[in-house]
Amino acid sequence: MIALPAGAGDKLAMRVSPAFSYEPANLTIQLSIEPDSDNRAIRVVAESEEFYRGSEVELDADRAPRTSVFRYRSVPAGHYEVRSVLLGPRGQERAMVSQTVTVLGAGGR
Repeated sequence: MIALPAGAGDKLAMRVSPAFSYEPANLTIQLSIEPDSDNRAIRVVAESEEFYRGSEVELDADRAPRTSVFRYRSVPAGHYEVRSVLLGPRGQERAMVSQTVTVLGAGGR
C-alpha cells in the first residue's frame, strides 16, 4: 500500500510508511521542507491513546537539507496520528501536516 504525501502548502510535505502494519512496527517519516530563512526547527510526533514518541531537530534556516527522515522503531499496536510541525524563529508554527497510521496487534486487533 502506498501512502500519499500530506502537505501544508509549499512549506512542508510528509510521507509516512507503512500506513498499515503489524506490531512491532517500524515507521519511516519522510519530510520535504522548502528552504526558508525563517525555518528554525521541525517537530515530529507519533501519538495514539496509549503511546507517544516525538522528536525535534533544529534546522539551519535556508541552508537545511530539503529532506529529513525520522524512524520510529518497535511501535506498538494502535491508531496513530503522525504530526510534523515546522517552527519559526520564535517557536511559532509555520506549517503543520498530519497523517493517520494503523498498527495492528497480534491476530489483527
